[in-house]
Amino acid sequence: MLRLKTISLLGHRSELDALPEGKVLINTINAHSYNTARKDAAFAEALLKGDALIPDGASIVLAFKFLRHKNIERIAGWDLFLHEMDKLNRKGGVCFFLGSSEETLRKIKAKAAGVYPDIRIETYSPPYKSEFSEEDNRRMIEAVNRAKPDLLWVGMTAPKQEKWAYAHLKELDVNGPIGTIGAVFDFFAGNIRRAPLWWQKHGMEWLYRLIKEPKRMWKRYIIGNTLFLGYLVKEKISN
Repeated sequence: MLRLKTISLLGHRSELDALPEGKVLINTINAHSYNTARKDAAFAEALLKGDALIPDGASIVLAFKFLRHKNIERIAGWDLFLHEMDKLNRKGGVCFFLGSSEETLRKIKAKAAGVYPDIRIETYSPPYKSEFSEEDNRRMIEAVNRAKPDLLWVGMTAPKQEKWAYAHLKELDVNGPIGTIGAVFDFFAGNIRRAPLWWQKHGMEWLYRLIKEPKRMWKRYIIGNTLFLGYLVKEKISN
């Protein structure tokens, strides 16, 4: 079971520099993914057995202080994205975006050409399904492996993206990090605007998204955050 009392996370952005070279699977965790993993054993395994897990949410930062009296720093999926893209752009290489729609991938490729001129961008849009067939998986893996990327971003929303990347990790011919970063595809493409810096710095990005998209986000943030607090209290009083 996923337990915040014992889970291992990167605690500060500076630790991203210490990640090993070569193929490493990097996942993120927030209140929503924690809640989901409590009920989805395969998702919990994917999070726990990846190579690195980063606290993408003020809720996780607060939970560590509450449960473990430990101060950690929020590392959003966006922070990971910028760190790895800047790193790859400095030396040049290939980055692959797996997920989202053809239109979003087109926007990503166009923007990246200007922001990261020394990165060659390759993309693949998988079918929109709750579950992929063996043929779907084969085509995705082949698309990635043809490019032999130095960096792979997987954006299919949680928990699908984490479970897919973990299940097929050995089959993927990737020379560097594999990051499961969901909404970052839409942020970078300009489909969704991130919260202003003040909201981010004060741990209120979730509230900004709730205000902007109440119909889509109210269950995740109102019901989900309440559920998360309940889990924290149970962990606090358990042995």
